[in-house]
Amino acid sequence: MALDPAYLAYPRRRFGYDHDLYDWSALHERPPLQWPQGSVAVWICVSLEFFPVTPTDTPFRAPGHMQTAYPDFRHYTARDYGNRLGAWRFLDALGAAGATASFATNAAVAERQPDLLAAVRAGGHEVVAHSTDMNGTIDSTLPIEAERALIAETRDRLAACGVAPDGWLSIARSQSWHTPDLLREAGFRYACDWVNDELPYRFRNGLINLPLNHELSDRQIIAVQQQSADSWAQSLEDAFDWLAAEAAASGAARLLPIHVTPYIMGLPYRIAAFERLLARLKARPECWFAPGSTIVDAFVAQEAA
Repeated sequence: MALDPAYLAYPRRRFGYDHDLYDWSALHERPPLQWPQGSVAVWICVSLEFFPVTPTDTPFRAPGHMQTAYPDFRHYTARDYGNRLGAWRFLDALGAAGATASFATNAAVAERQPDLLAAVRAGGHEVVAHSTDMNGTIDSTLPIEAERALIAETRDRLAACGVAPDGWLSIARSQSWHTPDLLREAGFRYACDWVNDELPYRFRNGLINLPLNHELSDRQIIAVQQQSADSWAQSLEDAFDWLAAEAAASGAARLLPIHVTPYIMGLPYRIAAFERLLARLKARPECWFAPGSTIVDAFVAQEAA
């Protein structure tokens, strides 16, 4: 049966995605980026999350949220372990490697653990806004005014803790049709939700997307795929090797995001794999450890040149 030609005729059909959010392009078609040092920017993003003991499920339940009959103290305390112990192990590992990172932080964590927030900042690390708490999810069913209020509340509560984040990471990287404009309206310069690239790119409204790949996260490889910490670390080394070779062949910089979770990778039988990974990457001349805002700065400087 022939397809009606009208099926393929709609207003936004075009090369790439069917929207007006940004101009689509393949990586090899863009002017090559260069980093201040090395050829592969290693961007470590640590999630600092507060899971309320009762999930709201509005508009959806965040990954990693409570699972069993409430009060679900088994999962609640396992998540709390990450901020009480695991995050501090990350800070020690990053300090030993001389690496600066981004900490995607729920406003509730900043409020409840000012000592942890102070340690993150004292280590030279960046705070990225990560909603109010793990009930603060976004999708297209959330009314625009409710989403605007959620973003503003996150910004204001973090500001009250003394931080003004440059970047935003949505829970589960989930956005609505309005999110990019609302983030710009709230003063954010970049977001980390769209994973369709390996370098920063700019939306037409001025927002920059810094892709935080989820395929290599500890949640995906360890919690979902049930692989070992050493397997996770080896996957990241393999990715680094590939990106370094690609950068050498193309003469253009590359980006390796490493998304980690304190209650997953911060456990005592896994943290050593993270430490070994950082040490091995640090020894590579191609490696440049940098937080998200610094990577975005380098992108903007060359974009304007």
